[in-house]
Amino acid sequence: MKPVKLATALATALLLSLPLSAFAQEAEEEESAFSGTLAVTSDYVFRGVSQTDNKPALQGGVTYSAPFGLYVGAWGSNVDFGDEGPDIEIDYFIGWSKDLNDTWNIDLGVNRYTYEGASNDYGDIDYNELIGKVTWSGPVTVGGIVAFADDYGNTGAEQLYTGLSASYDIGDSGFSLGASTGYTSIDAGSDGRADYYDGSLTVSKGFGSGTATLGYYDTFGSDASELRRASDIYKPGLVFTLSLDIP
Repeated sequence: MKPVKLATALATALLLSLPLSAFAQEAEEEESAFSGTLAVTSDYVFRGVSQTDNKPALQGGVTYSAPFGLYVGAWGSNVDFGDEGPDIEIDYFIGWSKDLNDTWNIDLGVNRYTYEGASNDYGDIDYNELIGKVTWSGPVTVGGIVAFADDYGNTGAEQLYTGLSASYDIGDSGFSLGASTGYTSIDAGSDGRADYYDGSLTVSKGFGSGTATLGYYDTFGSDASELRRASDIYKPGLVFTLSLDIP
């Protein structure tokens, strides 16, 4: 991890909020909000796969949410894709979230994944992803996600991700239990394809505006077994994360 580059990336993300701030002042303040997050984690795991070669990460982001459901923001983290690869990931996103009633929510958005710090020989791996989410809030909160990228990693491959998640708050204790599973399908045409599942089990404890989370993450399936033999980033592991919400 390179702290100077990461600090610069996070500062850039925060500066992106300045034009939006001017817009927010024109809207009714009680109906719009800026929010931010800061987190430190023992491993940045995305859909079951380590993005930091099983090393720690410092992360942060900022989001503006408009009263009619529009949201826009940026998020950053250090990554480790090898000596020649990038060391910073910055994601930009825009979307629309709507409560259909007291229990159902729909969320439609676009993510732009960008990577900085790679050598000239490594190549450009930035790409876009369309994301749809549905959430049901009851005694147990259940969510579903479908995400599609038609040029995954700027390789021309199509990627489809589907997933389910559930969480349960244990009374007023501040503890929450979570579980998730997902399926990644990458179709590279004549260059082949890779399909694998991911899963997680987590326990979280909230304190004030912060949350501590201990999670177990894994990938599985026939292709995952081959991927594990090729790289440790697909192997299971425990991850501890401390996050802070900044209203």
